[in-house]
Amino acid sequence: MDKIKFGTDGWRAVIGDTYTIRNIARVAEGTAQWVKQQSDSPSIVIGHDCRFNGRMFMETAIKVYLNHGIKVYYADGFVSTPMVSMGTKEYGANIGVVLTASHNPPSYGGYKLKSNHGGPLLPAKIQEVEDLIPDELAVEKYTADLDAAKKSGQLIKVDLEGAYINAIKENFDIEAIKNSGLNLAFDAMYGSGQNVLKPLFPDMSFLHCEHNPGFMGQAPEPIAKNLKELEAFIKSNGNIDAALATDGDADRIGLYGKDGEFIDSHHIILLLIHYMVKYKGMSGKVVTAFSCSPKIAKMCEHYGLEHQTVKIGFKHIAGIMIDEDVLLGGEESGGIATKGHIPERDGIWMGMIIWEFMAKSGKSLASLIDEVYEIVGGFKFERSDLHISEDLKLEIIENCKNNVYASFGEYKVDKVETIDGFKFYLPNDSWVMIRPSGTEPVLRVYAEATDLDEVRKILKTTETTLLKQ
Repeated sequence: MDKIKFGTDGWRAVIGDTYTIRNIARVAEGTAQWVKQQSDSPSIVIGHDCRFNGRMFMETAIKVYLNHGIKVYYADGFVSTPMVSMGTKEYGANIGVVLTASHNPPSYGGYKLKSNHGGPLLPAKIQEVEDLIPDELAVEKYTADLDAAKKSGQLIKVDLEGAYINAIKENFDIEAIKNSGLNLAFDAMYGSGQNVLKPLFPDMSFLHCEHNPGFMGQAPEPIAKNLKELEAFIKSNGNIDAALATDGDADRIGLYGKDGEFIDSHHIILLLIHYMVKYKGMSGKVVTAFSCSPKIAKMCEHYGLEHQTVKIGFKHIAGIMIDEDVLLGGEESGGIATKGHIPERDGIWMGMIIWEFMAKSGKSLASLIDEVYEIVGGFKFERSDLHISEDLKLEIIENCKNNVYASFGEYKVDKVETIDGFKFYLPNDSWVMIRPSGTEPVLRVYAEATDLDEVRKILKTTETTLLKQ
């Protein structure tokens, strides 16, 4: 029997291999048992993303919940992770479930857990659910009459996407953006956020905003190497002021400026802080993951904001957002949440803030980034994903633990931080970080320096050092 483990952000597995009806039912059983421990009248909100057989897998989980007498609110059709998180809070459910593999390749399926606060279920609670997943589950435990459950009121269809669109209307100045003269584009990467912006901005340029469970073979992660079509579209059009991209479940953001240059999450986080504090007069703590740029701490110092660094995985940020006054929580991978919304990553919501910033200030994205540079200094960042054998990956991590890397080629290591992975600080405000992925067979290498050539040189030198085993 397959052992089911929740990683950095839920359980992920290859569809038809370990991601099967039987295993979905087992995870649903553990979820149902946990929810019944929380309440005498338990309820669950559930939705699925755009991936293959999403509805079938969702109905399997629903049948398990129904057999436990749990009330279920379900989305009819694909929805994003932020939609389910909002719904979990809105309906006062004990837990939210999103059947999604987020940014992973199209062959993967997944199962995320959401808290009644509207964000990721906290790590200790996730472990409790995992501990309740049985090794076996009889087939009759995941058969139920869905039509009868709908008639009895135990199974209720809800419009999570409509509620999300209404929340955007209520929280953003849509007319200001429309009337600003900005030419905007949106690339949904065939993900579950594909229908959100169409009714709000019908004249916008839309890419990959149709249902395609195979994602044209592309992992729907909004990073530069996966967004070449969007980059080419911006450059060939010559009139796009900013372009937003979101991942498979629309909780991560990718951003492009007018010249077709990819704007990484570090810059997005800095732009958001700058707008919310200087332009909107907001305040609060900033919480960022270990892989984020030290420039964020510098920005916080400039504005007198408290800054905290946590382990990678938005669940570590969400817990702080629930308990404290947090202005922004963010990750290098494009998962960012802000005050006034749910404690959840939300790519479209963050894009709306950036567009509103541009519209209200009347400034280009490049000009706003220059304002940020005046505070923290200019910098560039890139990440490289090394697909190497598990043995070599473990050997490299062991070398990191044993302080084998005193330098990477000509780059001497000044100090090392090990909150989650290994961040090596190099001369001239540059750094390189090494960390194994929590959801994929990949070793990630991150680097920052004052210009892009230097960043790429650091990455190449580091990779050469690591692979010379």
